[in-house]
Amino acid sequence: MGLKMELDRLSSLPDDVTEKILERLPLKEAVRTSILSRKWRYKSEMLKTLLFHNNCVSTQSHPTYSFANIVDHVLLLHKGPIQKFQLSFNGKLATRDIDRWIFHLSRNPVIKLMILDYFEGDIYNIPSCLFSFQDIVYLELYRCLLNSPSTFKGFGSLKSLDLWSVTLAQDVFENLIGCSPLLEKLKLQSCDGFTNLKIDAPKLWFIYIIGAFQDFNLVGSSNLVDATFDLQVIVDQRGNCSSFGNLVKFFDHQLPHIRRLTIKRNFLKYLSIGALPEKLPKPCQYLNFLSLDMNFDNPDEISTVLCLLRSSPALKELKILVDPEKDHAAVGEVEYCLYDNYNCAYAQLRLVEITKISGVKAQLDFIESLLLSSPVLERMTVQPASVDGFLKLVKDLLLFKRDSKRAEITVLDP
Repeated sequence: MGLKMELDRLSSLPDDVTEKILERLPLKEAVRTSILSRKWRYKSEMLKTLLFHNNCVSTQSHPTYSFANIVDHVLLLHKGPIQKFQLSFNGKLATRDIDRWIFHLSRNPVIKLMILDYFEGDIYNIPSCLFSFQDIVYLELYRCLLNSPSTFKGFGSLKSLDLWSVTLAQDVFENLIGCSPLLEKLKLQSCDGFTNLKIDAPKLWFIYIIGAFQDFNLVGSSNLVDATFDLQVIVDQRGNCSSFGNLVKFFDHQLPHIRRLTIKRNFLKYLSIGALPEKLPKPCQYLNFLSLDMNFDNPDEISTVLCLLRSSPALKELKILVDPEKDHAAVGEVEYCLYDNYNCAYAQLRLVEITKISGVKAQLDFIESLLLSSPVLERMTVQPASVDGFLKLVKDLLLFKRDSKRAEITVLDP
């Protein structure tokens, strides 16, 4: 009697509630709900979200069923619109199977999210029918070859694009970005096939880029507020970039509203090429978070960082990852870089985190200049690269004077 009452309660749930319950279950569990009651028998066949991956679909209970068989079975029985489709399988899949699934989905014009994470086997050549998904809002592709048809006019509803190890030609990339007028978030990781990174996206507010390029231009992307650049910009034998290569040109007309900025690996070296003023002509007046990968063997990089710090009056949090293998800068050059910095105040800086330091003079001078120039600093966290010289480093740090009476220095274990 009690079980029957529980089943009746399940049957009486509103459709929108049952739909939310099914969406939060792994697909194989959602399918099993068909045995709960007559009303639930066909609920799983009308799911708007289909997520196929190793954890959601198990073939152990049906050893004769392959992953492809299960996807085919679900799609064949499915009724109604599909708004979200994810294929993330850590194994080999036949190209003809993926082609068949995407073609099936192309007849479902309301799909808004698609994720294809195809991990093993040959690089997958995306079929042209994918470009017919005009309602798609979120697109994530991994290890694919992307070649749009000549009739492609862009994704009019696309707001988020994530490409990882995707190959696409220069014209395909520019058309994909330029013809997606609503694009807000862009992630490019280790993509190839194009060398000029020209991004024209007026609504873009988030960008994350890893890769190597000959040219880099954020034309028409002035609304960026959160950016991560892990770029290797190709430099000729004379040490000059093939295009602009210094901090002033990078920030000129490109990042007026930036709030969070992460600069990794070789990109700081790229930005340090060319003459630098004490401050940027146009300050980064909204920048409140800055994360850097920094080498202390290059005085130009130190000068670039100091210029950026002086040009960021709203900066509240600073994170620096030091390359411990490159920390032997000429002392005189570093002292010259830091000499004028002691009279500069970072009026809003509250949190500083510096990791992988070795304790050489260049690094300690830099830390001391921060402590003497940050009147509202609350906490500085330092992590050494190794146990060598650990006690001496702690002693040196604790002896530094601080402009902020509230500033605490925390030294973490290596």
